[in-house]
Amino acid sequence: MTHITNASALHERKAADAELVAGIPKRDFRLSMANLFIAFAALLLGGIAGLLQGFVRSGFLELPSWISYYALLTAHGVLLVLVLSSFFSIGYLYAGTSRVLGGLAPKTIAFGWTGFGLMALGTAIAAFFILSGDANVLYTFYTPMQANPWFYVGLALLVVGILLNCAGMFITYQSWRKRNPGQLTPLFAFFANAVFVLWVLASLFIAVFVVGMVIPWAFGWVPTIDPMIGRTMFWAFGHTLVNIWMLTSISAWYVSMPKIIGGKIFSDSLARVAVVILVVANVPGGFHHQILDPGLSVELKFLHVIQTFMIIFPSLMTAFAMLATMERAGRSKGVTSLLGWWKVLPWSDARFFALIVAMFAFIPAGLGGIINASNQVNQVVHNSIWVTGHLHLTVGTTVMLTFFGVSYWLIPFLTGRTMTKTLNKLAIAQTIIWASGMLLMSGAMHANGLLGSPRRTANTTYNNHSEASGWAMYETIMAMGGVVLFIGILLLIYIWVQLAFFAPKGKTEFPIGEDYNEKDRSPLFMDRWSIWVTLAFLSIAIAYVIPLWNFSTGHNPGSPPFLMP
Repeated sequence: MTHITNASALHERKAADAELVAGIPKRDFRLSMANLFIAFAALLLGGIAGLLQGFVRSGFLELPSWISYYALLTAHGVLLVLVLSSFFSIGYLYAGTSRVLGGLAPKTIAFGWTGFGLMALGTAIAAFFILSGDANVLYTFYTPMQANPWFYVGLALLVVGILLNCAGMFITYQSWRKRNPGQLTPLFAFFANAVFVLWVLASLFIAVFVVGMVIPWAFGWVPTIDPMIGRTMFWAFGHTLVNIWMLTSISAWYVSMPKIIGGKIFSDSLARVAVVILVVANVPGGFHHQILDPGLSVELKFLHVIQTFMIIFPSLMTAFAMLATMERAGRSKGVTSLLGWWKVLPWSDARFFALIVAMFAFIPAGLGGIINASNQVNQVVHNSIWVTGHLHLTVGTTVMLTFFGVSYWLIPFLTGRTMTKTLNKLAIAQTIIWASGMLLMSGAMHANGLLGSPRRTANTTYNNHSEASGWAMYETIMAMGGVVLFIGILLLIYIWVQLAFFAPKGKTEFPIGEDYNEKDRSPLFMDRWSIWVTLAFLSIAIAYVIPLWNFSTGHNPGSPPFLMP
C-alpha cells in the first residue's frame, strides 16, 4: 500500500485557495515556511551564543560587562532546545501531513497561524529579557533561580502556541479519518499525530508549573517555590521534549529514507508499534534526571529506572528496521554478497548522507542514555559536563542532522525549486563539518565529565586544584568544536537561502515510502488513539502520583528566589 491519499480528498476551500504549491495548498505552504524561517533564525542566533560560551569557558574570551556567560547559556538553550526544535517540527510535520492527507483543514490553518503568532511573540519576549540580563536561569529555566516574570510569560505564550498547533493537527487528523472510514492512516500522519500527542502530554506539566507556580512566584505574589515539585514538573516536560524531537526525526527515517534509497518501508506495523511504545512509556522517563534528588525513595527510583528503560525497545526496533530497509534496497538492486548492499547506498545524495550520519550518532547517544538512566552509574556522571555532551550527541547531532537532511528536500519541495549538484556537494560537506564539530565538542565533554568537570558553570578552578587543571585541554577542544560547528551553521544558512530563493525552478518530491508487503498492513485499531492516550495517562499516573503527592503534602519549606549574575 502507498502512504499517499488521492489529491481529490482535498478539503473544500475557496477558489483562491485551490492553487497548489509543490502539490500542497498554497496556504499550507505559507504556514510551513513561516515556521521554518523562525527555526533557522533561531539556529543562527543560538549558534552564536553557543560559540561565545565555548570561548568563555575555555578562557579565550572575556565578555563585556553588559552580558554574562549565564545569559548566553540561557539564550543557547531556549533558542535551540525550545524554539528551533518546535518551529522546525511544526513546519515539517504540517507540510508532510498536508502532502499525505490531501491538505490541512481550514480550522487547522486558523489554529496554526494563531499558534505561530503566540509562539513568535513569546520567543521575542523571552529573548528580550534574556539579552537584557534579567533571565539568567540556565539551560532553559530552573527554579529557584528567578528571572523577570515577563520572561516566564513569554515561555507560557510559546507553550500555548504549541498547544494550538496540536489542536490544529488533531482537527486535520480526525477530519481525514471521518472522510476515509475503514482506511488506515498514512504512516507519516500517524507519526505526526503521535508527536503532537506527546507535545500535549509534555505541555500539560510545564503549563501547570509555569502558570500555576512560577509566574505567581516571579511576580512576588507568593514568597517561595518548592524546588522538588519544580524539578519534577520541569523534567516531565524536558525529557518528553527530547523524545518529541526523536520521534520527529525517526519519522523521516521510517517514511522518507526508504524512498530516497530506492527501497520500500520494511514494516508498517513495526513502525507503528514503536511509535505507540514511545508515546505510552515516554513521559515517566523524566525521573532519570532526578536519580540523585532527595525526597524520592529508593523503591520509586528503581521503578522510574525500569520505566525509563522501556523506551530502549522502540530504539532497538528502529535500529533493526533501518538496517533491514537498507539491506532490502540493496538486494532489490541485485546485490547478493553479505554486505555488498552497503556499497550501493546513495552516499553521494546529501538527503541520505545526513540521515545515515545521524543514525550512526544515535548509537553512542543511546548507549549514553542507558548510562545516564542507570542508578549506580548515573552517580558518576550526574551534574558533570558528560550530560551536556550526551545532549549534544542526541539533540545536537542525531536530531539536528536529521533536520538538516529533511531541509534538503523540504525547502525545495515547498519553494518549487531543485537541489543542484553544487548545493548537494555543499550539503554533504556541511554534514561532515557538523559531525566533525560535534565529535570534537561532545567527545571532549564526555571525557571531561568523567574527570569531574561540572556543567552549567562558566569556569571554575576550585582554588587551582590539581584535578581541575586537567580540564583545560578538553575545554580548548570544546571551543575548537564550537568553531567548526559555527562554520557548519553558516554553510547551512547559505544552502537554505539558495534553496528558498535562488536555486533553479523545478519539481522536488516529498519522499514518501511504500510498504514492502500489503499483508504487513497494521490493524485498524492502531488508529484508536483513545487506547494509547489512556495507557499513557496510566503510565504517567504510576510514575508521578505518589511523588507529587508526597512533595505537596510534605514539610518542604520552599525556597526564596536566587538571582544569577
